[in-house]
Amino acid sequence: MINGLGVVGWGVGGIEAEACMLGQPISMLLPPVVGFKLFGALKEGCTATDLVLTITQILRKKGVVGKFVEFYGSGLSALSLADRATVANMAPEYGATVGFFPIDEETLFYLRASNRPEELVNLVEVYAKEQGLFRTDDLRDPLFSDSLELDLAQVVPSMAGPKRPQDKVTLPDVPANFQTAFKDQLKKKGALEIGDFSGNMESGAVVIAAITSCTNTSNPSVMMAAGLLAKKAVEKGLTSKPWVKTSLAPGSKVVYDYLTKAGLMPYLEALKFNLVGYGCTTCIGNSGPLPEPVAAAIQKEGLVAVAVLSGNRNFEGRINSLVKANYLASPPLVVAYALAGRVDLDMQSEPLGTGSDGNPVYLRDIWPTTAEIQLAIRSSINAEMFRTSYEDAFEGDASWRGMDVPTGETFEWDPSSTYIKKPPYFENMLDPKAEIQDLSGMRVLAMLGDSVTTDHISPAGNIPADTPAGKYLISQGVSPMDFNSYGARRGNHEVMVRGTLANIRLKNQLAPGTEGGYTSYQPDGEQMFIYDASMKYQANGVPLMILAGKEYGSGSSRDWAAKGVNLLGVKAVIAESFERIHRTNLVGMGVLPLQFLAGDTAQTLKLTGKEQYAVVGVSNALSGKPRAKVVATAKDGSTKEFDVLVRVDTPQEAEYFRNGGILPFVLRQLAAA
Repeated sequence: MINGLGVVGWGVGGIEAEACMLGQPISMLLPPVVGFKLFGALKEGCTATDLVLTITQILRKKGVVGKFVEFYGSGLSALSLADRATVANMAPEYGATVGFFPIDEETLFYLRASNRPEELVNLVEVYAKEQGLFRTDDLRDPLFSDSLELDLAQVVPSMAGPKRPQDKVTLPDVPANFQTAFKDQLKKKGALEIGDFSGNMESGAVVIAAITSCTNTSNPSVMMAAGLLAKKAVEKGLTSKPWVKTSLAPGSKVVYDYLTKAGLMPYLEALKFNLVGYGCTTCIGNSGPLPEPVAAAIQKEGLVAVAVLSGNRNFEGRINSLVKANYLASPPLVVAYALAGRVDLDMQSEPLGTGSDGNPVYLRDIWPTTAEIQLAIRSSINAEMFRTSYEDAFEGDASWRGMDVPTGETFEWDPSSTYIKKPPYFENMLDPKAEIQDLSGMRVLAMLGDSVTTDHISPAGNIPADTPAGKYLISQGVSPMDFNSYGARRGNHEVMVRGTLANIRLKNQLAPGTEGGYTSYQPDGEQMFIYDASMKYQANGVPLMILAGKEYGSGSSRDWAAKGVNLLGVKAVIAESFERIHRTNLVGMGVLPLQFLAGDTAQTLKLTGKEQYAVVGVSNALSGKPRAKVVATAKDGSTKEFDVLVRVDTPQEAEYFRNGGILPFVLRQLAAA
């Protein structure tokens, strides 16, 4: 988000962050800088969310992985700092390392409005102008490695889904988008009794409507829009449908304050958008269970249920295990879909419901104007709110201050804990002075397609009882009602490794006809959980690998997407392309990222995933010759050979890999100090 303020910063994986905290540098290739020119202004009725979904689609199509994107042009003057931060924070979704906005008058306005000292604001202004970093509309366009542009007036109300944030769909096309995506699963309905409602729920029913995310819910324009829309809806006599689970999770405490001061919280609460907390909730899979009658109807009839959320990510299996279709939308649209209760509705021509006067109510009847939104912002937000909310942010409440903190210089491991266990990363450490060995005898644990995200790889969300992770917890005396989530148990590697590659929507081509964490054990082909196959392979001394398509590891940084595959015994991943952070995390865990040469894929090379694999020339590749040879040996003894790029991109990364990863390298550095 800081990139919206003119501060260059980018995300790193948790593994890199751990090393950085212990004094290690972060190395990367010098990135190309892509300029994205914005001009014009958003039309009435369009939001920052519509803009960011449009930009995400454009930049994903362009291809900006490993690149910086800098926004410039007169259109920036039409965007608030919060709008810019919303765009900048979607960099992982459009694939860029950075989405950057330069310093200008809007930056200074935001600093003052958010209670920064006047001397700091003056320093920023003087320094930026002296260094030639201060943007104005009359500046000559900068020079970039590449560029593209967008007229803001061309942005229209949009959503993204049902599976990826880059899959933008204009609002009128949402019903057709949903029907096309799930065309073979729509003629289903299930009986539902919940509250005062008794009837049928059909595929396309919105069962989660969540105002959630770190940036959308810190943006006053869209949050005030949601509140104003709720106010108008309540005044018209509309209510949220009884099968919709609603929630409000702002990214900042200030949001609740200004919604309350504007008099809008009572209307959001009337529609059941009650405050559930601050920060990550539904967009990270923490929506909690659906109401039992709703869950039962979905499971009994196989309904395609829908979530509409204002988060950044809607990858498969991320939001809720019972929800197959997930759409990103602006906060006011989230409220609108809670009122409608279904996604296969043309918001521009069909009513959301019937008002208390008996007349149909359309979205256009309750959508707030830009003038109404700006008036609410000006009358309800001030710098004092930021001071009151954050001046004591680092002190904590009484519960935090009253915690019993162990003393001593080392962590006291509790062998009985099912939340935090001593990890095995420092067992059997490699000798960094020894010659790097080629890889041989590898079997494929998973053969995957395009756009496999870190949500497919890393454990996330709830822990089902009938999976390896659930069975492990039960064996430790934990009842299913106390499982909590993978996120809560991320300090227990026994849980996390069992949840790696266990996403309910994962499609492993080695286990055709299945969805979830399954594979076939080679060479006999027996189907089993990926974790169970991994343990069987490792017991027999068989190293493993993964085959994948384009954009492998897109999405959140998710250090467990690399830690988990390392603990599963994976030594290499061959993919058509990697996302930046995940590739770095793989190297950081001693897993070799290999990239098919242009034109090569698992399909063009006719790989089945049932071969045995060897990688020849690893040591030379780490010494400056970036190619290695892969030899795939079929059951009949025939072989295929092809070259790959070894994606260990910098000398520092090569040093990490020689040590078996960042963590062993850092430990050696500390021991030698």
